[in-house]
Amino acid sequence: MQKQLKKYFLFFTIPTLLAFAIAFVIPFLLGIFLSFTQFTTVTNAVWVGFANYANVFTDPDFLQALWFTAAFAVVSVITINLIAFLFALLLTRGIRGTNVFRTIFFMPNLIGGIVLGYIWQLILNGILYRFDATLTVSPVYGFWGLVILMNWQLIGYMMVIYIAGLQNVPRDLIEAAGIDGANRFQTLRNVTLPLVMPSVTICLFLTISNSFKLFDQNLALTAGAPSKKTTMLALDIYNTFYGKSGWEGVGQAKAVVFFLMVGLIVLAQLLITRRREVES
Repeated sequence: MQKQLKKYFLFFTIPTLLAFAIAFVIPFLLGIFLSFTQFTTVTNAVWVGFANYANVFTDPDFLQALWFTAAFAVVSVITINLIAFLFALLLTRGIRGTNVFRTIFFMPNLIGGIVLGYIWQLILNGILYRFDATLTVSPVYGFWGLVILMNWQLIGYMMVIYIAGLQNVPRDLIEAAGIDGANRFQTLRNVTLPLVMPSVTICLFLTISNSFKLFDQNLALTAGAPSKKTTMLALDIYNTFYGKSGWEGVGQAKAVVFFLMVGLIVLAQLLITRRREVES
């Protein structure tokens, strides 16, 4: 069997590796090269060194988008995971209709981001109209509108992951903790949470990466208004690349900086949370 697998290994893996190289590796490397050039098309790129990166960190729009995205990510990651975990705790206590609630909570994740953005734009503006305001009147409204949208979309998805983790916690450990005199909070903190850390790792990774990469919901809900104060990093990169003539290289440099920043953040998160995981 092993000989047969080795014999046909390249036959089955080469097409996939070629597709991966053509669709991801080559464009990724080309994108890094173009971030050091001034160009309008790939064929007329002129090398400018680190000039594009200098423009990135002196661009007030990028710095504004960076701080707005960071604040949004912190608030969204905390609220999504906290609420999702609380829902998971409730739905693993044998409540009648649990499967129905799980399905209902998960359904928002199936709706496309751009559609979801326009739906919530109508809902939130309909509420704010009663107070003579809209989402684009103040960046505060836009910020919390994006937080609400993100929570509504991802809480159910994260909840399902937490439920899977909670269901794998051995009941005998919970019972042993109760016999030893631990109350519910002590059991949750010292027994349940350490054993659910693999689920926490996954959920934090997904929520952090999705919060930083948010684009279509941001475009649909506020499009950066008012005055680009609700523009997130992905939308700022898009606006730079397609909205500023001669700034294509700067937009590409922003994309590289964005990739490195998000990559370092999620890598640090994975290292920290995996160290806290324990074997059940």
